Amino acid sequence: MTSINWANLGFAVLDVFNVLALFYFFFLNIFYLTSTIIAFRGLKNYVRRLKALDFKELLYNAGAPPITLLVPAYNEEATCIQSIRSLLLLEYPNYQIIVINDGSKDKTLARLIEGYDLVPSQRPETASLKTAPVRAIYKSQRFPNLLVIDKMNGGKADALNAGLNYCQTPLFSSLDADSLLERDALIRVVRPFLENEKTVATGGIVRIVNGCEVTSGGISKVGLPKSLLAQFQVMEYLRAFMAGRIGMDEMGINLIISGAFGLFRRSAVIEIGGYATDTVGEDMELVVRLHAYYLERKIPYQIKYVADPVAWTECPESISVLANQRDRWQRGLYETMTRHRHMLGNPRYGRIGMAAFPLYFFLEMFGPLFEAVGYLLLVFTIIIGRASFLYLLTFFIVALVLGVVLSVSALVLEELTFRRYPNKKDLFRLFWLAVLENFGYRQLTAFWRFKGFISGVRHVKGWGKMERKGFAASQQPT
Repeated sequence: MTSINWANLGFAVLDVFNVLALFYFFFLNIFYLTSTIIAFRGLKNYVRRLKALDFKELLYNAGAPPITLLVPAYNEEATCIQSIRSLLLLEYPNYQIIVINDGSKDKTLARLIEGYDLVPSQRPETASLKTAPVRAIYKSQRFPNLLVIDKMNGGKADALNAGLNYCQTPLFSSLDADSLLERDALIRVVRPFLENEKTVATGGIVRIVNGCEVTSGGISKVGLPKSLLAQFQVMEYLRAFMAGRIGMDEMGINLIISGAFGLFRRSAVIEIGGYATDTVGEDMELVVRLHAYYLERKIPYQIKYVADPVAWTECPESISVLANQRDRWQRGLYETMTRHRHMLGNPRYGRIGMAAFPLYFFLEMFGPLFEAVGYLLLVFTIIIGRASFLYLLTFFIVALVLGVVLSVSALVLEELTFRRYPNKKDLFRLFWLAVLENFGYRQLTAFWRFKGFISGVRHVKGWGKMERKGFAASQQPT
């Protein structure tokens, strides 16, 4: 009887995984490069339309549907005043703001009461989504469209559901309490609802506010953060939104509307039971559930991504906080993908089941497994002297060179369209970051996402810590 040569078997397994890792990097980067090309075509047409389109005329001729902005807040004393001030200055004829204080342990509620002259009030419920108990409702004596709900802590999704219970408008927007909207963001993000009555949700682009100057609730000067870690995230957000979501929207396979800025039809969200409170990825889970609901019932609908309404959000500037954030994002992705795995490859769900779900399931959910372990095994293969020059060259091209091309392409796409970074020094810095991030930062985020995948498998719960530093040059409301 022939004995098993365990060394040869181990080498064979190592070789197979190295090849799988190469295929992963190749398909991931090629897909997003293709998405970038498609995004360029879509953005080119969109920018051409913008030049001929008067948003305000469209808005007033079509009738501005009332919108409620739902802003969950937990320990947001550093940014809540400035963030709400920016919302009060939006250019939109009919909107309300509901801030939901989700049992904050800091001075968030006290700052809101003092800053906006809040007094106790009452408001009838318009829905009956189950939430943690509401302790009090406040209204502003200075701003009649501002309402604050104070409730027991239940998490972000629970806070959003509490806001939905008191929402009185046909559309609502979910926002992060540390985000700033540009003045015309609502006018732009509502456009798909005006043009197509079958629209149930839209999302806008999210950019990094760190390094920008904020005056009177708005961005007065766009700049890059001083922190290298935050600068990498600026580049990362550009790639995710410009090269990723715009292209996926053009292909009709987008599964995510960022929790930092999305607009939804309230009746649709209430119909499917509101936000899921047993996941940390409530934003993606809601969008996937909306897709499933309409596709299962064969009801015509559309979920769109709009490229130019901008929300500016604060990003982590410490390794530990960023690691927790990426762990949470990957857990949320894992929870959504596994919860709705019946959609995977299911023709009942059209291109969502046959294209979008496989892409997110294999490239995004399992991707960190191939990426993080792939880098480690590459080092191990080199150490034991089993890595050929051809393999190393192929890995370098597929994993790193294509990654650089993808990042630079996203930056070029940004520069050819919206040009949010007018300073040439900042633009040169971004080009340098597009190269540099592929040699260290990307590997680090792959490791954090790998940990998030393991956390998802282990059903780890918890939100993690996020420190807020506040916005530069902030001012109190007047």
